Parts: sequence; structure tokens; C-alpha cells
Amino acid sequence: MTGTVYGVGLGPGNPDLMSAKAIKLLARARHVAFFRKRGREGRARTLAGNLVPANAAEFAMEYPLTTEVPLDDPRYNRTLAEFYDGCTAHLAAIADGGEDVVVLCEGDPFLYGSFMHLHGRLTARVPVEVVPGIPGMAAAWAASGMPIAWGDDVLTVLMGTLDEDVLVRHMEAADALVVMKVGRNLPRVRTALERAGRAQDAWMIECAAMAEQAVIRLADVPAGHVPPYFTIVLVHGQGRRP
Repeated sequence: MTGTVYGVGLGPGNPDLMSAKAIKLLARARHVAFFRKRGREGRARTLAGNLVPANAAEFAMEYPLTTEVPLDDPRYNRTLAEFYDGCTAHLAAIADGGEDVVVLCEGDPFLYGSFMHLHGRLTARVPVEVVPGIPGMAAAWAASGMPIAWGDDVLTVLMGTLDEDVLVRHMEAADALVVMKVGRNLPRVRTALERAGRAQDAWMIECAAMAEQAVIRLADVPAGHVPPYFTIVLVHGQGRRP
């Protein structure tokens, strides 16, 4: 029989926020795969910690590049496509041999995660199941202590990597706002919020649900501060309520 590849969402960074199903799958896993940068353990693998059985075979999928090549350079898509094809072949071969594989995913596998690129390739070859996880943005607005959206508020999710004018256009139209991939893009995000007239209402959450979590009003963040990769900026909605 063919095995199943499970894309397992581990949540935002606290093992207590993993689903019962994720923990059960990990407990019996014989093959565990995860993404990471070269030379790093990988955030998802670190999060899983000792929940991964000691006798499980581990497959580290190391990105061939991250920011070394511009996104609009044809080499970027070509290199990553070859990388995902290779990962898919490895995982499919394990499943074809009758073994299940648990792919560790930060947050939720279907929300801006690398597993999505494997899912489309794998589904034509072997059984695939996605186990949802709490996304980092949910942990961020919980950490802020304020609801992100009320009543009929429209929630807009943006990437800090977008062009500044694009950010401004969406920020001006948003009721409630989440900006992901902030990190070194913070100056662009801050300027866009200022141009959109939303900066005074913005909050920055670093490493939500992790040990190093920090919640800071954006106006209080000093110029030149470079937040960690896992940083989200929020503007809370103020919509209809009883």
C-alpha cells in the first residue's frame, strides 16, 4: 500500500499550541521532513523538539537560496522549482514504499508556507493530507490583547516585501491589517503606514507565542531597529459591535 505524506501545521512557536492530531502523528512518525536554511537546524524542527521519535529518519530540505537572488530574476523561480521537484521525488519515493511521511510546517501549511509548493506536486503522485495549525498572525493578535476585526471589518493581509506604493494602496483601503515578512522590510512598512495615515494605530509583534515574544507600539520602535524574521505588524479594526 502507498503511504501518505502529511503536511502538519505546528502552530506559531509554542508546543502547547499544537493540535492533538499533530502530536499524535509525530508520536508514531517513522519519517520526518522539514525545511531549513543551510547551516541551521530549522525553525519547524526546533519547534517539534523531542516530539520527533528518536528512531525516525529525518530529511532536511535545505533551501538552495533565500535572498541571494532577486525575486524577479528568472534564476530564482528556476532554482526553487528544481529544489521542490527534488524534495517531491524524495517524499513520493518514501510513500511509494508504503511509509508515511510527516512534513513539519510552521504555522499553517496552507498559509504562505513552503509546503504548498510540495502539495501541488505530490497530490498527483501519492496521498496527501494537510493538518491545520494556528497561524502566526493569530498568535500575534492574541499577544496584542485586542481583537483584530469586529463586525463587518475586512481583514487585509500584506507582505512587507511588496512595493511601497502597493502597500500604501492596500493599507488605505483596509479596515484591519496584518503585515507579514516585516524583518528588514520594517522601514518600507513604516513609511507606507505613515503615508496611509495608519502608523499611529499600528503595533509590532516580534516572535509571537515564542519565548522571545515582544509587543511594541510601532511609534515606539526606534529608527534603525531591525526586528527578527518572525515579526508581524497589526492595525486593529474598529468595526461594528453591539
